[in-house]
Amino acid sequence: MGLFDRLRKGLTKTKESFIGKVDSIFTGRPVDEETLEELEETLVLSDVGAGSAAEIVRRLKEKSDKGEIKGAGSVKDFLKQEMVSMLGISHPLVAFGERPFVILTVGVNGVGKTTTIGKLANKFRNEGYSVMLAAGDTFRAAAIEQLEIWAERAQAQFVKHQSGSDPSAVVFDAIEAARARGIDVVIVDTAGRLHTKSPLMEELKKVRRVCGKAMSGSPHEVLLVVDATNGQNALRQAQMFNEAIGVTGIALTKLDGTAKGGIVFAIRRELNIPVKLIGVGEGVEDLQDFSPPDFVKALFE
Repeated sequence: MGLFDRLRKGLTKTKESFIGKVDSIFTGRPVDEETLEELEETLVLSDVGAGSAAEIVRRLKEKSDKGEIKGAGSVKDFLKQEMVSMLGISHPLVAFGERPFVILTVGVNGVGKTTTIGKLANKFRNEGYSVMLAAGDTFRAAAIEQLEIWAERAQAQFVKHQSGSDPSAVVFDAIEAARARGIDVVIVDTAGRLHTKSPLMEELKKVRRVCGKAMSGSPHEVLLVVDATNGQNALRQAQMFNEAIGVTGIALTKLDGTAKGGIVFAIRRELNIPVKLIGVGEGVEDLQDFSPPDFVKALFE
């Protein structure tokens, strides 16, 4: 199965809840106040966000008033164009600058952070980069073991300290080792206790500062992993992590398990943080660079 087919399959639940309803709203019915209200409700229920939904409906009404929209087919064509425009250009996660390229990976427990790191390591290895994983989540012994398994699987180097040790020390040692060994990419795992606990954010701020001490300009990427099935709560997590440490990109996991894939639009519009990676299945190949045109196309086909 090709990348696009995996994406389309992964978005089945969102497609059924969203596109299926668009068809039923507008088939054989005019674009009027009643159908526009139903569309707005459908968009909100898909977690597109109230602001985005209102904007889409307003623009659709404008075009309808000009006679440019007639029937379900032209409504869907309009939605396709509007949604690609809302998501903007692709922002793939690529290594740049002096080596090593350091990615600080953050997110609450349970979102698939460690698995995403493993899949990302595999992706970089397949692209010909040497990779090192740093076990900065020292508070959960299982996290260290899980990351080590991924490192072996992806043939990546691995740096860990004892469970309960200082995460910043692990990160410093990993970056120092990567520089000495000429490693291309360092991916750092971090603790993910509840985002409402301020000590976690203070710990992450410290880890970020130590990255800069180990190598000027790092981390080059602060990647926030969020679970698409969490909907609006994922948006709140993104807001809080961004305020604390400055998020440069988002990896949205478990899109195959939700009818609320519209959260990508809410994140983009409300936070202006690019979604760089999406997870559309359990397989190692199911972590993909996020392409707005492909994402929207997969929703509608």
